[in-house]
Amino acid sequence: MLHNSSRRKFLKQSSCLSLGIMAYPTFASAFNADKYDDLIIGHNSHQYKVNMKWGNLDPLKTPVQDCHEMVQDSKERIVLLTNHTKNNVIIYDKSGKLLETWGTDYPGAHGLTLVKENGEDFLLITDYERHQIIKTTIDGKVIFELDYPADTGNYKNKEEYKPTETTVLENGDFYVADGYGNQYITHYNHKGDIVNAFGGKGTEDGQFLNAHGICLDNRDAKNPSLLISAREMNILKRFSLEGKFIESINVPGALICRPVIHKKEIYFAVLKSKESPNADSGFLLIMNEKNEVVSCPGATAPSYKNNELNELYQTIRLFQYPHDVCIDEDENVYVAQWNSGQTYPIKLTRV
Repeated sequence: MLHNSSRRKFLKQSSCLSLGIMAYPTFASAFNADKYDDLIIGHNSHQYKVNMKWGNLDPLKTPVQDCHEMVQDSKERIVLLTNHTKNNVIIYDKSGKLLETWGTDYPGAHGLTLVKENGEDFLLITDYERHQIIKTTIDGKVIFELDYPADTGNYKNKEEYKPTETTVLENGDFYVADGYGNQYITHYNHKGDIVNAFGGKGTEDGQFLNAHGICLDNRDAKNPSLLISAREMNILKRFSLEGKFIESINVPGALICRPVIHKKEIYFAVLKSKESPNADSGFLLIMNEKNEVVSCPGATAPSYKNNELNELYQTIRLFQYPHDVCIDEDENVYVAQWNSGQTYPIKLTRV
């Protein structure tokens, strides 16, 4: 939502589309970062001021292609993963100042997970073009490379394996979501030995269409579980750590990327609106601990009818295929975008 009437001047109602498709509000003019300086988006207690200039760099020196994911390390730096092989990893301070870059070997860089071991930061990178998981130090030294899980019998060859995300348990076990491949979730121990595999492509409760993101949900310390996004299905699925299906949480209209837990809430980048008239749509989505959607920055206000969430869709032309979010200790949100014209991340300051 917009904060007051003066900010509503940035919006105009689009004309009704033919064939009975719903009309969508849209920005009237082309992108101009200055126009967004006073824009407030979001709903209820989760509203944000837009900063389109955060993290902008010289594209000739520090280019990006698809900005896939972001994490914050132990030094409170913002770490961005892009599949541009001049600099796959770009590290900022919170003001958006460039600190360092590294990485030239990850053409399919997609998933980025921060791993903390004995006071040291490491990264798990999924590369769907290399069909591998790569563990590195925070400054890029390779610790190991993990190939496709042939021993599970779920893959005929490495080309069928296109991993998109990982999540790590406190004991060092980790899970890999194969969101662009055969849709299996593979569980490894800390040594890299396969413990289990579950899921697969399909529409049953325990299956996925685009198992794009995965995270450990330990908000209930006595009952930790896995949250896995079935993006093409507009569903967030919960599983036990052993791979048993527990529940589905429907988010109609929202192609959700990986779930990111911050305190008691779950944050998502929504790649696009399912029914948006413009393909390069998208917004953010925030759920509380009851799995209720409480805010959708850039989209319709969440509403429920008979305990079912009404369909969500983009309302302002701000985001273009948002792919991940990173939330800092001040509740600010950093948004990485895919296929958005090689744009740098957007910062949303909590208000």
